[in-house]
Amino acid sequence: MDEPFETLVVLLGADTPPRLDKALAAHVPEELTLSRSRIQALIAEGAVSRGGLVLDSAKAKVAEGDEITVALPPPDDLEAQPEDIPLEVLFEDEALIVVNKPAGMVVHPAPGALNGTLVNALLHHCGDSLSGIGGMKRPGIVHRIDKDTSGILVVAKHDAAHQGLAAQFAAHSAEREYRALCWGVPSPRDPRLLSVKGVSYEPGQVLKINAPLDRHRNDRKKMAVCAQGYGRHAVTRVQVLGQAGAGDAVALLACQLETGRTHQIRVHLAHAGHPLVGDQTYGKARKLAKGALNDAAATTLSGFSRQALHAATLGFKHPVSGEFLAFSAPLPADMANLLNLLGLETDS
Repeated sequence: MDEPFETLVVLLGADTPPRLDKALAAHVPEELTLSRSRIQALIAEGAVSRGGLVLDSAKAKVAEGDEITVALPPPDDLEAQPEDIPLEVLFEDEALIVVNKPAGMVVHPAPGALNGTLVNALLHHCGDSLSGIGGMKRPGIVHRIDKDTSGILVVAKHDAAHQGLAAQFAAHSAEREYRALCWGVPSPRDPRLLSVKGVSYEPGQVLKINAPLDRHRNDRKKMAVCAQGYGRHAVTRVQVLGQAGAGDAVALLACQLETGRTHQIRVHLAHAGHPLVGDQTYGKARKLAKGALNDAAATTLSGFSRQALHAATLGFKHPVSGEFLAFSAPLPADMANLLNLLGLETDS
């Protein structure tokens, strides 16, 4: 007998595109990795409905508040194999596991990275405690962080936990904060910054970047800011925790995600003119003013080989008990050492 389809219910929010396929592309949880072409195929197959009526046209008109139901086919067999890779476990029970991922580890197997991933490690660590996601014995990846970003991730062990966690991330109710080091110091007194589209300041000198994201037109491995009404709604809030170097060389930031899009913090800060230190994709090392930093700090800063970004805190309601859980992870050694050389606080 065929495996049952999983039902996904999508509530269309503010600024939703008026066309069905574009609206779903903007609102379907990103961890499902449903491309717009895949969404169009599901629509054509009769897998999308509203109020019990099938919507079989990608051009069907939709609006904010519409509840769209998508019948997702069962996932393909997972080919990943268990691997005995050490994990830093912050919390674990029968429903979920919270880990502190090191920089350099890919979350999910993909072409070019089939081994050594977090999924491989979890398959070994969790073993028989994985009761299955979508009918398969596999960990439920609810959200991801980039290979070269360190920090906290929560992973579901069974369907009920996966659905409960995914609903919180889709509703943006999970609390996430990152530590980042960027070039320059964002300031509400900078007229250049305030002229950047989608950039504004909120009370408390909180920098808000409200700029939708989509795949880069010419490089599909990259993301890019696009015009309002296109791409996925994305909002990042940033506060400056400290700065170092003459001429406002670098700043330590706290970044809070209202949404969680691919490369969101990296792209938003580059869009604002303050790319992350070490980001090889969206930024490049800046030439420091002579004497801006001591030699050790300047050398380490210019040679930092990954984006200086760490998922420092994560809070969410336990999908079974309803208890609010909050976790934090200290900065990894490379970032802590760099901040120490810069004379910036490293206790958070």
